[in-house]
Amino acid sequence: MPVQSLPDSPRLEHLKNQAKALLRNVRAGDTEALDIVREFDPRALDQPAEFSLTTAQLTVARQYGFASWAKLRDYLDVVTTYSRAPEPPTGETGSEDFLRLACLNYTNDRTAHIDRAKAMLAADPSLAGPTIYTAAATGDVAACRAFLAADPAQARRSGGPFDWPPLLYLAYSRLGDNPPDRSAVETAALLLDTGADPDSGYLWRGMASPFTALTGAFGGGEQDQPPHPRAQELARLLLTAGADPNDNQALYNRMFTPANDHLELLFQFGLGTERNGVWRRRMADTYPSPVRMLQEQLRWAADHDMAARVRLLLDHGVDPDGLGYHPIYAGQTAYRLATLAGNREIAAMLAAAGADASPVDAVETFLGACQAGDRDEADRLIAADPTLVAAAIERQPAAVVKAVGSGRMEAVRLLLDLGFDVNAGERTGLHEAAWRGDVPLARLLLERGADPERRDSTHDSTPLGWAEHGGQQEMVEFLSGR
Repeated sequence: MPVQSLPDSPRLEHLKNQAKALLRNVRAGDTEALDIVREFDPRALDQPAEFSLTTAQLTVARQYGFASWAKLRDYLDVVTTYSRAPEPPTGETGSEDFLRLACLNYTNDRTAHIDRAKAMLAADPSLAGPTIYTAAATGDVAACRAFLAADPAQARRSGGPFDWPPLLYLAYSRLGDNPPDRSAVETAALLLDTGADPDSGYLWRGMASPFTALTGAFGGGEQDQPPHPRAQELARLLLTAGADPNDNQALYNRMFTPANDHLELLFQFGLGTERNGVWRRRMADTYPSPVRMLQEQLRWAADHDMAARVRLLLDHGVDPDGLGYHPIYAGQTAYRLATLAGNREIAAMLAAAGADASPVDAVETFLGACQAGDRDEADRLIAADPTLVAAAIERQPAAVVKAVGSGRMEAVRLLLDLGFDVNAGERTGLHEAAWRGDVPLARLLLERGADPERRDSTHDSTPLGWAEHGGQQEMVEFLSGR
């Protein structure tokens, strides 16, 4: 029975109730409850009649990977202290909404918000001055220096609409500099020299991966949020000041695009080397180790045809057979993922680096050929075993979504020609094309029967909704004009 992950924003009361329910069920002889205790605290069943609430709480703590109930409670205290729920702007007036517009919130980021903040500041330069948080977000060196001279403790004090310290407003701001008066790097150096924590961060809606100042500087994410205008300089300044290079959220946010400048800089400062960083101490075992962070980066890169990133990670000693930490890949190695995705160059690279290159089965070999868009190889395999197509569709019915995500037109054509369902998946290939802004692929999918009104199972949204959420204006116009 595997260790479970805590839900986002876990609540002590909920966990207490879970322990009470376990106590009741154990005393009632419930088989499932007894199996849980047998897995996580087997000695407690030596005298089941004496099974207590304290023992039930210990079992629940161990279910979630904590050595004791006390350690679980300590973790919940950390979540309560650092959890934030940054919201987008509302009325777009005054310094509070100015900051909401100017800074990435990872809730509902829009380029139009940043443009609006820039326009507000141009129309009223005094918006930079009301608080140290506006001074930090705008990079107003003189205003920030004046605030810190009056009260140096402001360098670490949280406030403003997101309840962040000033360094986070600076790192997540996308206003840009206006020399010589406004400089994000000079302002950041001033804050750090006055005591700002280079590892400043928060837990986005209670998630276990901290959004740090370094995360903000690098940008990226599922909506492809822009990096800070001076991302490399700002990140280097933070790292030089002691920020932990093993920043899991920064790695995650930047993994969606092939640029590796963030990795190259982080490796210079020790990425992959264990250190007793502040977020490691706070988050304990809920935070993956540096080794597992990089293994996960390798698996993602292998699955998404990022050959340069795979080479960079291998050159820095990442285990080609490492299994990372995220359950989405269910224990699959980078080599197997590359093979299934049809990323043959990467599969060869991993094999040369010593990865276990044990042959995948015939169905996976066939799926890999399809994802590579290799019609000749697919035809050869079908000729040898005509049952492969049906077996492949049964095993990976939403293979079209994967091919669309790789941007491989020929792979999409091949899969559709073989009879794979154009509308299969929790999200369809058209959703994926809409999110990517790939109009040619969207046109092909529609010609082959894709349903533009189909809603995904996670967000209950149409492909048009995905295009709008992803800021893909050309795709929005294409889908709206049909």
